[in-house]
Amino acid sequence: MAPMLNTHPTIAKRLAVLEDDLEQSELLALWLVDAGHCCQLFRKGGDLLSALGRESYDLLIIDWNLPDMDGDEVLAQVRGKLDWPIPVLFATSRDGEADIVHALNMGADDYLIKPIRRMEFLARVNALFRRGTFSPEKPARIDFGAFRFDLLGRAIQREDTPVELTDKEYDLALFLFQNAGRLLSRGHVLESVWGCTPDLDTRTVDVHISRIRRKLQLGAGSGWRLAAVYQHGYRLEPTRESLDGNASQ
Repeated sequence: MAPMLNTHPTIAKRLAVLEDDLEQSELLALWLVDAGHCCQLFRKGGDLLSALGRESYDLLIIDWNLPDMDGDEVLAQVRGKLDWPIPVLFATSRDGEADIVHALNMGADDYLIKPIRRMEFLARVNALFRRGTFSPEKPARIDFGAFRFDLLGRAIQREDTPVELTDKEYDLALFLFQNAGRLLSRGHVLESVWGCTPDLDTRTVDVHISRIRRKLQLGAGSGWRLAAVYQHGYRLEPTRESLDGNASQ
C-alpha cells in the first residue's frame, strides 16, 4: 500500500500500521504524519509479513482482530524472523487482562486499548522510540570508531580529518551509523532521510550511498563496511578490526 507522506525536513521515523478498520488506520496515520513520521498502512497480517521480507520499519502498530490471522500470530512471526528487536505496539479493542499479558509475553513492547486517544497514542509511540536511542539531552558529538560526528556543527571527522559532505550526505551518514547493524530497505532510507518527498525515488538513495562510501572511505581500514543487500537495501556494520572499539556517545 502506498505510504502516507510527510514533508518535515528532519529525519523521520518509518512506521507500519496493521489495522483492518480503514477509518481507524487512516486516523492513526494522520496523527503520525502530523507528528513528523512516515507511515504505511496494512489491512491483513499476511500483507505486513510479506512487506517485512523486503522493507524495514522503526515501529509496528498491530491490531489483534484481523481478517486473515490474529495479531499475536503476526507478532510471533515478526519476533521469529526479524534479525533485530523492532518495537511493537498493540492497539486493539481486546481489553482483558489475560489478552494484555499474553501480548506482552509474546514480545509486544506496549499495549493500547481502543478507543485510542491522540495524545496518549503519540506519547507511547515517542516513548518506544526513545528506548535504545539517544537521550533527549543530545550530546554535542558522537564517536563511532574512527568517525566523529559533531551534532551541533553538522560535521564529520575521520581520524581527526574533516570530511566534506553536503547537508543530505551528512544526514544519511548519521542515519546509517545510528542504525549500524540493521538491514535498511531503500524505501526506509528514502523516507527517513528525505522526509517522504513524493517526487524522489530509491535511485536517489543509491547515488548518495555511493558518495558516502567514497567520501568516508568505508571499507578496509576504516573499521566499517557499507554493504548492499540484494533486493533489499543496505547494512552498515563494523568490520572485524573495529569490534574491540564500540561506538561511544
